[in-house]
Amino acid sequence: MPTSERAEKASEIATAAGALALRYFRQLESLTVEEKGHQDFVSQADRDVETFVRDELSKMFPEDSIVGEEHAPTIGSSGFTWVIDPIDGTANFVNGIPIWTVVLAGVRSGQTELGVIYDPCYDETYSAVAGQGASLNGRKLQMATDKRLSDGSIGVGYSNRTSPDVTCKLIRSLLDEGSVFQRNASGALSLAYVAAGRLLGYSEEHMNAWDCLAGQLLISEAGGCVEEQNADHMIATGGRVIVGGKGVFKHLVRISEAAFDG
Repeated sequence: MPTSERAEKASEIATAAGALALRYFRQLESLTVEEKGHQDFVSQADRDVETFVRDELSKMFPEDSIVGEEHAPTIGSSGFTWVIDPIDGTANFVNGIPIWTVVLAGVRSGQTELGVIYDPCYDETYSAVAGQGASLNGRKLQMATDKRLSDGSIGVGYSNRTSPDVTCKLIRSLLDEGSVFQRNASGALSLAYVAAGRLLGYSEEHMNAWDCLAGQLLISEAGGCVEEQNADHMIATGGRVIVGGKGVFKHLVRISEAAFDG
């Protein structure tokens, strides 16, 4: 099946998964929530939505592999791997904050071939296919090339996998440059916002593949800049993510590296 058709199917699955998650979101008082670590949560909604996505992918693409945040990998024979996050932004989700999203990426031979990020609360579907551009609800995305750090906001990620001192140093450097920082607790949605021009860039010392692969492809296909990475390596270990428009990317890399290196 052509990658563009896979992306269409992925969008359909993400929309249906988002509708399921939204039903849980509207009944939070009855939701079972567990804490995996400091500020790191998982709910029954996460597990059920991932199971739904896996079942749908297995029906349509039985020979593909599947890697997700909440369940063990499914090994296929096609060479194509689906990387999914059923609800990115679970801390927001369980606290009733409408900033979370469903994420699917498709990887082959170390390269991300497709990405879909669906925001059920605002019914926004971000989609990209390698070499074919990126879109938001069917409208082509094209990032600006002339923006500077002082022209808007930079998304800053933070998790319990990194030191708070690193994040504080990065934020201080951004403020010194006349920029503004934003953390919305959904890395995938932040990356989608970069592709849509709502944020100028995004920086996080460590992200998991299911949070970043789809968004990185969106940004690249919208004319932005991302660092060269092997998707298979990201699936195995995760890694740093620095992205941005052409006018801010190199400067953001320098600031980020200075913070990450201590």
